[in-house]
Amino acid sequence: MRRRLPVATLVALTTIAAWAAGGARAEQNRPPGPPPLAASDILKLVQQGAPQAAAPQPYNSIPITLATPANDPSFEAFRKQLADVAQRKDRAGLAKVVVAQDFFWEGESGDKADKKKAGIDNLAAAVALDDKDGIGWDAISGAAQEPTLEPYADRKGVMCSPASPQFDEKALAAATKATQTDQSEWGFPTIAGITVRGAAQASAPVVDKLGLELVRVMPEAPAADAKQPPAFMRVVTPSGKVGYVPTEAILPLTSDQVCYLKDASGWKIAGYVGGQ
Repeated sequence: MRRRLPVATLVALTTIAAWAAGGARAEQNRPPGPPPLAASDILKLVQQGAPQAAAPQPYNSIPITLATPANDPSFEAFRKQLADVAQRKDRAGLAKVVVAQDFFWEGESGDKADKKKAGIDNLAAAVALDDKDGIGWDAISGAAQEPTLEPYADRKGVMCSPASPQFDEKALAAATKATQTDQSEWGFPTIAGITVRGAAQASAPVVDKLGLELVRVMPEAPAADAKQPPAFMRVVTPSGKVGYVPTEAILPLTSDQVCYLKDASGWKIAGYVGGQ
């Protein structure tokens, strides 16, 4: 089973602000979950959960390879169908593309799915589909926009999305030890060449640029009276320089995943990894 970060940690890194904003997830390789939170909830969790950061220092560059879209026209067609269902908030239509039985919901404590319930009901619980603010449908819409897939090791034939970037796990372990950090304090850029600025402003001087490599994040809790999540997050570049990048430019190493199974009838949502 893939590594997962607790929701509070993700919030402390402020990456969840990007998910709450929604937008073109497929274009920026954003994950479909966890379901978005209200800005006030994000701020509360950030203010409570920002970890005490170790002093910044240089570290060895750890290159990453971003996941590429699945090479399967049938999956692309399925995602278009799923996007249409999400746009119309068509629960009956969604039920048709979810496995009727044996839906799984892998949380930190194991499979949380109720085997007595239909697949659609378990999916609805996993993504909060019935939430009055529509966050569950936002999660389904985000999943429809994500083109990457990776095998789920614990279940034969199941593919989950979004796929993780590839990198040297041992190199990350060495970097966390050298910098006295935890893996939850690291993320990766959505594209190469992201500008790192000396202050949390788009007009601030450039201090460095990020390549396609893992980056250390040094979260800052916003002011107690802040009304919105921070637009910029503080990072430490491999050279040891501290600067700021747009929050949506950095993603956590892992996220919740929607999982699929392809059979003779086509693609179906077969499970969910994550949730609360």
